[in-house]
This record gives sequence, C-alpha cells and structure tokens, in this order.
Amino acid sequence: MAAGRRGEIDHIRALYVQTPATLAGNLIGMVLMASSFGSLAEPLRLLSWLGIGAVLWLLRLGHYLRFLHQRGADEATLRAWRSSWKRLVLAQGALWGVAVWLFWGLGTPYHRVALVLVVYSYCLGSVQLLATQSRVFLAFVSLVLVPSILRIASDSSQDWHWQLAVILTLLFGITVLMARTYGNALGQAITLKARTEELAGRLRTEMVVTEDARRASEDARRTAEAANRAKTQFFAAASHDLRQPLHAMGLFAEALRQRSHDPEVASLVNSINESVDALEGLFGELLDITRIDSGGVDVNPAPVRLRELFARLRLHFEPVAFEKGLMLSFRGEQHVAQADPVLLERVLRNLVSNAIRYTDDGGVLVSCRPRQGGLLLQVWDTGIGIPDASLPRIWEEFYQTQGHRPLQAHHRKGLGLGLAIVKRLAALMGAPVGVRSRPGRGTVFSIEVPLGKAPRASIEPVPRAAAKAALGLTLQDRLLLVVEDEAAVREGLVVLLQAWGAQVVAFDSVAAVEAWAAGPDAQAPDLQLVDYRLPQGRTGIDALVALRARWPGLHLPAIVITGSSLTGHEDEAVQHDYHLLIKPVLPNKLRAMIAFKLNVR
Repeated sequence: MAAGRRGEIDHIRALYVQTPATLAGNLIGMVLMASSFGSLAEPLRLLSWLGIGAVLWLLRLGHYLRFLHQRGADEATLRAWRSSWKRLVLAQGALWGVAVWLFWGLGTPYHRVALVLVVYSYCLGSVQLLATQSRVFLAFVSLVLVPSILRIASDSSQDWHWQLAVILTLLFGITVLMARTYGNALGQAITLKARTEELAGRLRTEMVVTEDARRASEDARRTAEAANRAKTQFFAAASHDLRQPLHAMGLFAEALRQRSHDPEVASLVNSINESVDALEGLFGELLDITRIDSGGVDVNPAPVRLRELFARLRLHFEPVAFEKGLMLSFRGEQHVAQADPVLLERVLRNLVSNAIRYTDDGGVLVSCRPRQGGLLLQVWDTGIGIPDASLPRIWEEFYQTQGHRPLQAHHRKGLGLGLAIVKRLAALMGAPVGVRSRPGRGTVFSIEVPLGKAPRASIEPVPRAAAKAALGLTLQDRLLLVVEDEAAVREGLVVLLQAWGAQVVAFDSVAAVEAWAAGPDAQAPDLQLVDYRLPQGRTGIDALVALRARWPGLHLPAIVITGSSLTGHEDEAVQHDYHLLIKPVLPNKLRAMIAFKLNVR
C-alpha cells in the first residue's frame, strides 16, 4: 500500500515538473493565434478568447508557483491541488476547441492549415503530460478535437471538408492509442520503481542475520529482479506495439509531401515527422535506462575500428545534420579502440544526437586522438552550451538544462535520460567521461577508452557520399520487394517508394513471397525490404532465404525493419547479410539506407 501511495504522489509531482513547458507552449500558441487572426477576426471575439486564455494561463502559473514554494506539502494537499489542476487543464482544452469554431473559415487555406496544426499540436503535447491521467487525457482531447471535427465537417464551402474531418477523426484515435500505451508504460515504471525502493528499504533495515532473515532477503532480491525483468519486457512490448502506427504515419506523411509541392503541406509533414521522431526517442530512452538498471546489458570488449564506427554514425546522422544546415565532421578514424562495440556506438550516438539537437548554426565534430596510452573520443558542437551551474547535474535522470534563454521546442525533446544513459554505459565499460562547455559558444563531451589492436579482417567503410546522395534519391527502373504484414505500414511503404520512382511488389507473408518467386514471371528484385516478425511464426529471414535460393547467382541486398528495439539481431544480420532499421523509420533514414544498399551515387 505504501508503494502505491508513493507512486501516486510521484505522478502528481511529475505533473507539476512538466508545467513550465506546458505554459510556454500555450503562450506561444496564443501569440500565434493573435498574429495569424489579428487582422481577420472581429476584435471583440479575438480579444475575448485571448483574455480568457490569459486568465487560465495566469491561474496555472500561480498553481505552479504555489507548488514551488510548498514542495514538501502533504499527500492530502497534493491531491487537492491535483483536482484544481485538472479543472484548469480541461478549461484550456475547451478554449482550444472553441478556437476552431471562432476562427475557422477566416483567411486563406494557409490560415486553416495553421489553425488545425496548432490545435492538434496541443493534443500531441498532452500525451506526455496527461498519459498517466487517462480520464483527464480523454476529456482534454475530446474537448479539443470533437468541436474541431464538427466545425470542419459542417463547412460546406470547402469541397474537402469531409476528408479533413475524417483525417482528424483518425488522428483522434491514434492519439488516444499512443497515450494509453505510453501511460501504461510510464505508470508501470513508476509503480515498479516504488516497489523496488520499498524492497531495498526492507533489506537495509534487516539487522538480524538468521536463516529466516537470509531467506527473506533472497526472496526480496528475486522479487526485485523479477520486477526489473517485467519492467524491461513491458517497455519492449509497449515500444514495439506503438512503433507500428508511428512508422505508418511517417511513411504516409512523406508520401503526401512527394505528391504535393504546397509549402503549407510540407510544413505540416515536417511537424508530423518531428512528433514521430520525438515519441520514438522517448520510448528508446525509457527502454535503454530500464535495461541498464535491470542488469540486462553485458560488456564484451573487442577491437573496434573507428573508421567503421564513424561510417555508421555518418550514415545515420548526416541527413539530419544536412537538413539543419550543419556540418558533420569526423577526425581520427584511423585508430582502433578496445571496447564493447555496441555500447561504445550507443554512447557516441547519444552524444552526437544531443550535439545536433542543441546546435542551430555551425557544426558538430567527432574526433579521436591518442592520450596517455589510450584514446580520447570527443564530440564537439557549436551549440547553445550549458551553464556552469548545470554541469554537475547533467548526468542525472530526467534533468534538462535551463540556460539564459528559453529552449526551443526541438531542444526539449526527450525525457532528459540521454546523458544518464551515456554515464551508465561508460561506467559499465570502465571508460571515464567528461564535459566542458561555454554558454553561447558550444560544448565538448569526452570519453577515454583503451587503445586496441586492429583485427585482421575488416568491413569496407561506408562511402562518404552515400548519405548525401540519399537526400536526392531516385529509384527509377529499380524493382523493390516489400514484405510487411501490417496493411497500413505496407501501403505507406509502397506509396513512398513509388513516389521515389521505384517499381514495387508487396506481400504480407513469407508464403505469398514463395508463391510469387515460384511463378514464371518473377523478376529478381534490386532490393528487399522485409519486416522481421511475420505471420505463422515466420520471420523476414525466411523470406530472404527463399528469394536468394530462387536466384542463387545474384547478390540480393536486403534491409530488415523491426519494431523491437532489443538487441539480438546482430549475429543474424552478419550471417544473412542484411542491414537493420528500427521502427519508426523516418523517411530520410530510409533514403540514406537504400542509397547505401543500392550504391546510388
């Protein structure tokens, strides 16, 4: 019972911790509404809406300041505050729903797209804030979207009003599904954390060393380990299930961009892709920290050629850096380190991802140089920097720095777990990490690893031009084979690949692939894109084996796409010669990987 109460209090405190970001988002939204409709709406109508919004905003600010001054408030007080907090949140949801009724139909199609985008952004943003409060979340989203859908559906002046209303209805369902999955995962994590702390407290207070006491301690240890394993499995399952609709959403959004050159549509697609990327990052961070804490990470040191490691990092991040106008550089790739290849790459991926996220101008440099008999790996950026007061705390869980200026939306992605993961993985490898930073000038993260000896054989490095070539990818006259049992994902892949000029054949099972390959008109594909988990207990590996047996004299390149982010596919990838992508796959990453596999220049 104590663990349950502690979990509930943690839930309440988490709501207030996220309040500043929510207040900032609502303020930005009201400013956008004022600037967009200031010259179009009736002054009394607009000022009334903004006035009510300002009052609600100030009330929520006062709520938050009261919490800051009374952090040690008792349980009864916190529960009372939560009740009034819920009423304010629902009132703001109703305010955004009313905005569509008041301002829809004013101005150009651009203003309508902007209005829908702003309103739906608050529904997506509420997933992280309200996911653990399922009833409040459902009420909030209903107050926002139901009036919006009804208003758009009733607008007979536009030929496409019914289509847009249907799309919003589908997004309503997807948003509710995302919130339910995320809320279950986060609630389970908080409950298990409280249970583990309670068990640890019992162990610390156990003073009498008797056989019964040792047996009880052993039972408690096994219970805690089982709880950690269950937490890891739960996060893995939740992550896999949620990646499917996110993956399909990203594919359809990019296909929409390919079919329309309207800048407003492009802006909407960019927003969707940013939301998909942010949610995927949230689940990835939660799963990583859970696996580390539960002892599910093994350390297996081996020689690591930095040329090959840097090539994989370049392939992954160069399209992202290019889109932000940043230069991504690598130095010292001739060295060989002695470290766990998977853990070292994970550490560098987190550091490079952070560097790109917090850099808006300039570039990111990944370097390696000898130091005191070992190697010093560093990630430099020219970003916003970290204040001196925040440097000691950046390695803590759920901590995000607050600089001298407010963070932009793309800076606030994630849960603040990236550097905590880096610190723990580095500790597992016995590799010291450090950081230096100058606010406004940039940051450098460092990790020291032992010097290794080059293995006899190595994989050819990824051509530097591959990632850049992918951005202008054309697949004219190329035949691509897709195997995916999820209809929405399969359709999204087909539409996107065809938009890039490819000919596509798509199947939903291994049996369907085998039947097609056995036919007289079957043609060897240039590339195979297969899902790992397929019906009838079969996998994408079975599809690869069947196709390569049909055309034994050809090298058929393959990409395997999976919704499971747990490791375990690396040995299969080497054995069956394929590259692995984890859902949801953003289109720029898919383009880069296809360009590499097809050697597109």
